[in-house]
Amino acid sequence: MLRLIHTADWHLGQSFHGQERHAEHRAFLTWLLDTLVERDADALLVAGDIFDVVNPSLQAQALLYDFIVDAHRRLPRLDIVLIAGNHDSGNRIELPAPLMQRLRTHARGRVGWLDDGHLDAERLLVPLTDAAGETRAWCLALPFLRPAEVTGAIARPAHEADGGDAPPANDYISGINRVHRELIDAACTRRQPGQALVAMSHAHLHGAAVSEASERPIVIGGEESISAALFPDDLAYVALGHLHRAQQVGEARIRYSGSPLPLDFSELNYAHQVVEAVLDGERLAEIQAISVPRPVAMHRLGPAPLADVLAELEALEIDADRPRERWPWLELRVELEAPMPDLRARVDAALEGKPLRLLRLERRLPRVAAEDARERIDLESLGPRRLFERTWQGRWGEPPGEDVLADFDRLRQDVLDDEGEPA
Repeated sequence: MLRLIHTADWHLGQSFHGQERHAEHRAFLTWLLDTLVERDADALLVAGDIFDVVNPSLQAQALLYDFIVDAHRRLPRLDIVLIAGNHDSGNRIELPAPLMQRLRTHARGRVGWLDDGHLDAERLLVPLTDAAGETRAWCLALPFLRPAEVTGAIARPAHEADGGDAPPANDYISGINRVHRELIDAACTRRQPGQALVAMSHAHLHGAAVSEASERPIVIGGEESISAALFPDDLAYVALGHLHRAQQVGEARIRYSGSPLPLDFSELNYAHQVVEAVLDGERLAEIQAISVPRPVAMHRLGPAPLADVLAELEALEIDADRPRERWPWLELRVELEAPMPDLRARVDAALEGKPLRLLRLERRLPRVAAEDARERIDLESLGPRRLFERTWQGRWGEPPGEDVLADFDRLRQDVLDDEGEPA
């Protein structure tokens, strides 16, 4: 038996509407390590988007490396396999690889090609061992594939690059498919009887459910999705990353673990989890979702009129003894029928003394019927004040009041003064 824990999309260092989330990520990693120990896991698979940006902060990097050191101290036989996602820098993920390998951590950030034009599959095959040190499975660690890595002559065998039936050099999906096929073929050749194959990939599969707001498209145009048919029955388990909603794709053995924390208010009701997969010989014996506790609550109120939103806010039950870094995140969505310049002041007054962190105040505006014909506007002759009046009229269906125009004039004058321009 070999016990694996599959997770992905940590997004360490995420800026959440301008706020850092190090305390939440630290709490998750502490829970994850305790779970690995409790389950006596043999391997941890992290399927990409480890960091939120390609140049993560020192604090975000420290979270990862401290976790790896602590995991090796508490579970010296644990194998950890990391792959880069589309948010990560493949080079940065691989940079400390020689040091991490001493801690049984294998980082794969990019694919490589041999001189004959074939995939360097050997470096992407990571042995997974049991408590006795015996290789029980092979992890096909396939990082996110950028177009430059899988298209063009360098990513095609030499006999195809000279002509023949090769796909067009700019065919991104064909390149992705080919890399998966070559890696799977190499793994089938490498393994011994009784050893399982586990694929780990950071990709978007056809038919998988995408998050409403927080998942960055891998390729502009959304043409990056691939078919689950790429993963044959030879693979006991397929650990996927990129989509934040935990889900299986077609079969129980092919699944996204999802992100361990909500990365946007639209993900508030997702089942955030890690996945435990148990292998028996070459096959998947058991699979179980393990819910991740939420270290910081999130509240999304509305959309509703202001009075109703404030009533929802008043009804919230909040632990006032929590440290500030554990105060709940808050999003308010207010439906307005008319301009309300003091909306933020009213909300701030309602929040006075409450242990909540307001991240987003969304104004839902009434729809204004569009004009049948749009006149051509000369912005230079129109001027800033008149342009502001037209914009306000188009949004609210009525002209701005004198107090609003006075505020606009003061703000414009402040800008001109700061720029050193004459009024």
